[in-house]
Amino acid sequence: MTAASRVMAVLGPTNTGKTHYAIDRMLGYRTGIMGFPLRLLAREVYDKIVGLRGPSVVALVTGEERIVPPRAKYWICTVEAMPEGMGCDFLAIDEIQLCADPERGHVFTNRLLHARGTTETLFLGADTMRGPISALVPGVEFVRRERLSELVYAGSKKISRMPPRTAIVGFSVDNVYAIAELLRRQKGGAAVVMGALSPRTRNAQVELYQNGEVDYLVATDAIGMGLNLDVDHVAFASTSKFDGRRMRELAPNELAQIAGRAGRGMSHGSFGVTGDARPLDEGVAEAIMEHRFTPLKKLNWRSADLRFGSIDALIASLESSPDHEVLLKAREADDLMVLKSFAQDATIRDRVREAPAVRLLWDVCRIPDFRGISHAEHSSLLSGIFGYLQDGGVVPDDWFARQIRRIDRTEGDIDTLSKRLAFIRTWTYVAQRKGWLRDESHWREETRTVEDRLSDALHMRLTQRFVDRRTSVLMRRLKQKEALLAEVNDQGEVTVEGEFVGKLEGFRFSPDKTAQGAEAKALKSASVQALAPQYHLRADRFYNAPDTEIDYTDQGGLMWGEHAVGKLVAGADALSPQIEVFVDDAAGPDVAQKVERRLQHFISRKIQALFEPLINLQKDEALSGLARGFAFRMVESLGILPRAGVAQEVKDLDQDARGALRKHGIRFGQFTIFMPLLLKPAPTRLRLLLWSLANGLQEFPEAPPPGLVTVPSMPEAPEGYDTMAGYRAAGQRMIRIDMLERLADLLRAEDSRGGFEAKPDMLSITGMTLEQFSDLMQGLGYRAEKGERTKVKAVDAVVTEGGTPAADQPVMDAAAEAEATPAAAPVDADAAEAAADVPAGTEEIADEGVAPVAAEPSDADVAEPIAETADAETPVGEAADAAIDEPEIEVFYTFTWGRTPRQGGNQRGQRRGEGRGQKADGAGRGNARGGGKPQGKPGGKKGGRPDRGGDKGAKTYSSRPPRKEKQIDPDNPFAAALMGLKQDD
Repeated sequence: MTAASRVMAVLGPTNTGKTHYAIDRMLGYRTGIMGFPLRLLAREVYDKIVGLRGPSVVALVTGEERIVPPRAKYWICTVEAMPEGMGCDFLAIDEIQLCADPERGHVFTNRLLHARGTTETLFLGADTMRGPISALVPGVEFVRRERLSELVYAGSKKISRMPPRTAIVGFSVDNVYAIAELLRRQKGGAAVVMGALSPRTRNAQVELYQNGEVDYLVATDAIGMGLNLDVDHVAFASTSKFDGRRMRELAPNELAQIAGRAGRGMSHGSFGVTGDARPLDEGVAEAIMEHRFTPLKKLNWRSADLRFGSIDALIASLESSPDHEVLLKAREADDLMVLKSFAQDATIRDRVREAPAVRLLWDVCRIPDFRGISHAEHSSLLSGIFGYLQDGGVVPDDWFARQIRRIDRTEGDIDTLSKRLAFIRTWTYVAQRKGWLRDESHWREETRTVEDRLSDALHMRLTQRFVDRRTSVLMRRLKQKEALLAEVNDQGEVTVEGEFVGKLEGFRFSPDKTAQGAEAKALKSASVQALAPQYHLRADRFYNAPDTEIDYTDQGGLMWGEHAVGKLVAGADALSPQIEVFVDDAAGPDVAQKVERRLQHFISRKIQALFEPLINLQKDEALSGLARGFAFRMVESLGILPRAGVAQEVKDLDQDARGALRKHGIRFGQFTIFMPLLLKPAPTRLRLLLWSLANGLQEFPEAPPPGLVTVPSMPEAPEGYDTMAGYRAAGQRMIRIDMLERLADLLRAEDSRGGFEAKPDMLSITGMTLEQFSDLMQGLGYRAEKGERTKVKAVDAVVTEGGTPAADQPVMDAAAEAEATPAAAPVDADAAEAAADVPAGTEEIADEGVAPVAAEPSDADVAEPIAETADAETPVGEAADAAIDEPEIEVFYTFTWGRTPRQGGNQRGQRRGEGRGQKADGAGRGNARGGGKPQGKPGGKKGGRPDRGGDKGAKTYSSRPPRKEKQIDPDNPFAAALMGLKQDD
């Protein structure tokens, strides 16, 4: 050991400023060298001194990095890479207590015994080294430095309750990753620092923490080696670690070294445990707070006096024992293990016979196992490198380039990139060895470039996985209590400070669904603050939007474009629905009221426009008495009333009252009293919506497709649906009420007692096949009897002298002829009323001609809906004319009045009447009430009307006594005129 200079041991706990003191002392000399335990720490100090003195005078030498300017004065190194025999004025070794480290302790002990500055030497470390240093270094001076801030024990806390500016320490990669992932979910993210990271990656991660993008740091015990961070609290996720041989509990002084990172400068710090770590014993916690630890008694040592005469001589010198009681022979290191394996290789032993070869072999053995592979694999790699160096003097460029190309890829996950970084560190170390490559500068730059590229990729992956930049940015701005800037694009996507936070759909904000936990809370807090002005801007734009941008759905939703902004709810009456707006509470009551007013204006104008006849009827002050009461009933039923339900009210109306009501477009039909203008698609859609709201339905039925005369019945629909839809259910289908009244006009001219067949006009009005029409008629109360007969061709029809078809001529074949010469018939009372109830200028909802009908499978898909022809094939060899001899069969239906028909509303559960001979109660007056059958005229002629005196059987043309004179129906609009004629008679 030498003692040619002043030797000082500056000892004390963490945060005493020892490293800063050493830097100041070194810069006071012309030259100096400092050794640090970690490449990361060496790089940190190098950057600091470069900032003070410039890069031209500062060198950085580590196992994988070598920056040596020509005029270097200050050398910053890792302890293993410190050059020997430089003769610098100043020399310092940091963290000297690592002399007791089982793996690297012998290197630090060697520096303690042999490394000296020509003028001053400093050993920096824990106070536990006082005894060994005084025993091994004669004349050493001790300087005790006290901690600048207090360090207190905070006990155990959950990770979710960790305060900001906390470092959580784990002792394995898996543990570090798991903690970082948890912090990302609950706190917005964390930076990751591990000894295996490259300086570039580590610095980038630390920068995330230092600039406040994240408030948490997850690290291994690497942060205990002098890394200066703004940490307020240190939490141990574990108190045991794997030391390369076994799992062991950390000693109190080791815990103190890490816990001391909390509280920098004059800021106080705290430490504790978290996760599965058990709370610290009271004695251990007090020892850490008071910096009282068991002094070190033994230091690891390995001989530095190496003999290179042969492999065996070198091994023997490395395994020699120390001659001082404080020194303890170090356990076998990786480099010695590799050397012993080479000693057993006969090929290598034969090639290594002289001292230079032994020295070269030892240099190769000292290549660190950065990759963490098995001993056999590592030895095989080093054997190959040694072979190249032994044979050609250098490692071949092509082989070296292949190794680098295999690593120079930035795709993959964190583990893949970490392994590639470990691999490139091996080749970086080789490139740093002088004389091992032909172009050392080129390969040093090449390996450094690859390492930087991999480091950047690893930093990006770590950030992507463990840092939610969006949450961290928003939380940082929220803590700064500054106004956040929000932007909403055309798609409603909301960005706050450039970060996507969710979508503004109408006046409701939907946070990003991928956010959870603390991230979701941060998004909500940031969005509430930033969106406040956006709500008001959007409300103003909505209030001034035209009605064309607003619409309602069949279920009562109110839409602004594609976004729901409210819904209709039941009001005081059907025509006065209320509004329930969809506006976030954060928008405030002013925005909600403005949206509500705009929607109320919209729906009020919509009702006014589509129900104008009904609104005018409601406001007509000229109506009085029974007419006013009936108008109220019409308004209450939204313009459609089944006549059966108001038969007495209709009967009680006088002609003046009816006339006043007809002026408003009310039509008194045989089955329904309605306003034709309200049967159009738009009023029908709104009427169903308002009716559903007023009746408190959970699911609103939709309106039938527009333009269809008949549609399939809906047995599952609520009662009254068919009426509100503008239809009347009859059998398997529903028929539109205005077309039903036209059909009733045709049926009124038929002999419903004696029976009649369907006419082409009837089928044309309904747009049905004969089979569908028969079902409809049965739904209206008629009995349909199916029959078959021989079809009479038009050319065979025998026409009577008066132009009347012969008795055997089918009605359908003579329909056109019958229409050309209609029979003159007296007007019956109900028919006259129904005809008179068509207001002047009223448009029919459907044009004349074949009525459209909703598609439905039909058993007879033929051109003539009432004709069914037998499918006859002509056998081969027979004349085609043989088919002429076979009669053609057609199907026909005979309709007779069978019972009181089903009325408007849902037709569920109602049975059809049976028996052709059923009594038709109310056949006369019942028609006026909408509950009876259409009447025909007496005498067997078209338009005949049977007697009201009950069922007298089918009409015949035989002579019979005169019929009793019928009473004049006072409900007939022509009653007064008929009564006058009777009095004249």
